[in-house]
Amino acid sequence: MSFISKVTSDRLNNSKFSKYKFEEIKSLKKKLISMYPNKKIIDMGIGEPDNKADINIIDILSKEAVKTENRGYADNGIQEFKQAACKYLSNVYNLKNIDSNTEILHGIGTKSILSMLPLCFINPGDYSLVTTPGYPIIASHTKYLNGKVFNLPLYDYNDFYPNFNAVPEDILYKTKLLYINYPNNPTGQVPTVKLYNQIVSLAHKYEFVVISDAAYAPLVFDGLKPLSFLSVDGAKEVGIEIHTLSKAFNMTGWRLAFAAGNKEIINLYSKVKNNTDSGQFIPIQKAGIYALGHPELTKETCIKYSRRLDMLTEVLQQIGFKVKKPKSTFYCYVPIPKGTKNGITFTSAMDAFKYILENAFISTVPWDDAGAFLRFSVTYTADSIEEEKAIMNSLKERLESLELVF
Repeated sequence: MSFISKVTSDRLNNSKFSKYKFEEIKSLKKKLISMYPNKKIIDMGIGEPDNKADINIIDILSKEAVKTENRGYADNGIQEFKQAACKYLSNVYNLKNIDSNTEILHGIGTKSILSMLPLCFINPGDYSLVTTPGYPIIASHTKYLNGKVFNLPLYDYNDFYPNFNAVPEDILYKTKLLYINYPNNPTGQVPTVKLYNQIVSLAHKYEFVVISDAAYAPLVFDGLKPLSFLSVDGAKEVGIEIHTLSKAFNMTGWRLAFAAGNKEIINLYSKVKNNTDSGQFIPIQKAGIYALGHPELTKETCIKYSRRLDMLTEVLQQIGFKVKKPKSTFYCYVPIPKGTKNGITFTSAMDAFKYILENAFISTVPWDDAGAFLRFSVTYTADSIEEEKAIMNSLKERLESLELVF
């Protein structure tokens, strides 16, 4: 054994901290592909857009990348991007009171921003409240700092909203951060003004910071309007909201996001960011300015996801899954089957995931955090409606062959 293992930090010697759920899923898919190279997996586990960014966004990146004045460090971001983000929030969410000078700051993707925020607030013994199932970054980094995590399970019987009454009051008084994500990944549930009012009230009473992850906020369907946490009275006094260009503008790999809201929180984030990265490449920010100025691009994407979710929901219902079309995101979150007609019983979502992957070559994402559920994503690759229909027909045939029992 080398001395490196002896000097490794406790946080990385603890497998709970270093293990990332999706790496295991990718590994299982890779193994299956190597065993059966002629079998095609229907991948409904991917949690990122299937299309590339609009050609105009790509063209701006190309043009700006060759300019000498764009070669340097961006540090905490260019002012033009902050102004574009401010205008975007006004146009899409009717937020008219955001100051681009003090209340907005870019980040190299949502994950980057979330990883820095615990450094602003968490001391040993402090709590972060985190909805689960969900994105683990805030929880992981809270633990890195010897803070504690209190999970807020999102149960079906509570419409996938957190039950704050389940949090002991002594923990609420020790809470520094509350992480929420609505519209929610993986459940697809959408926020309500009532929910946000409740959160603002609690944050004021117990004096904790709210971090609203709005990654899917603009991806809404069937007449629903995007809702921002910051639109609720008192929200900007207690929190910030993180917006990403990944989902709304098919810019996942570009790594561009921004935080908006309370100026004191933004200032603290800027101090950590200054000591963590040197900002996103300026031409990417300039391409992002174009994207933020064209929210109609997101509307086109919503039409596609809504159509695909209609088709997926119909197929899953025909198979026997308990499912209804979500009003947002690109996910369907469904309770697992009990098993199969030939006597196989599923005791967990991971059991169901593995069986469906290995026997029908359909990849999903299992969640066992608050009941046993599978997440189906409609971000599969298809170049036409006809191809979408063909994939759905194949999905149905493969699922039917399993003879699932519900």
